[in-house]
Amino acid sequence: MVESTKIIESINTSVKIILDSYKNCDGSIFFAGNGGSAADAQHLAAELVGRFYLNRKSLKAEAITVNTSTITAVANDYGYDNIFSRAIEGKGRKGDVFVGISTSGNSKNIVNAVKLCKEIGIKTIGFTGENLGIMDDICDVMVKIPSSNTPRIQEGHILAGHIICELVEKEMFPNV
Repeated sequence: MVESTKIIESINTSVKIILDSYKNCDGSIFFAGNGGSAADAQHLAAELVGRFYLNRKSLKAEAITVNTSTITAVANDYGYDNIFSRAIEGKGRKGDVFVGISTSGNSKNIVNAVKLCKEIGIKTIGFTGENLGIMDDICDVMVKIPSSNTPRIQEGHILAGHIICELVEKEMFPNV
C-alpha cells in the first residue's frame, strides 16, 4: 500500500510541475532515455505533441533522443555521457521540464542532463525502478516503479507516463 501511495503522489507532483511549466512559463517538456527508455521517451513526447484522448491543440514536448546526427556528433566530439546535456544546453530554458528515464537511476548521460537542468532552472522528473540511484538525490520528483526487473520497470514507466499525459491533457483542455 505504501508503494502505491508514493507512486500516486509522484505522479500528481509530476502533473503539477508540467502544468506549471505549460501554464506559467510557456515551457517545453523534454524527454530522454537509453535503449527501451529512449523508445518510452519518444512515445510520451508524442502523446503530448499529438494527443492522448482529446482532439486538442499540440503541447510543446520533445524526445531529445531522436536526432541521430546530433546524438552521434555529440557522442563523437564530447562523449556519450553528454548527449542529453548538450541538447538541453542548446534548447532548454528556465521554466521547462526534463523527464529522465533510467531503469537504474544511474545512467550517466541522464544524470549529467539533470545536473545541467538544475543549473539552468529546469524542473526535473526522474522515472526509475525501486533501487536507489544517483537520480534520487538530484531530481525534483521521482516516479519509482517498485521493481528491480527491467521489463516490469519499463512497463510501469509507460503506465505512469500515460496517466501523467492524460491528467495534463484533461487539465489543459477542460472544455474539449
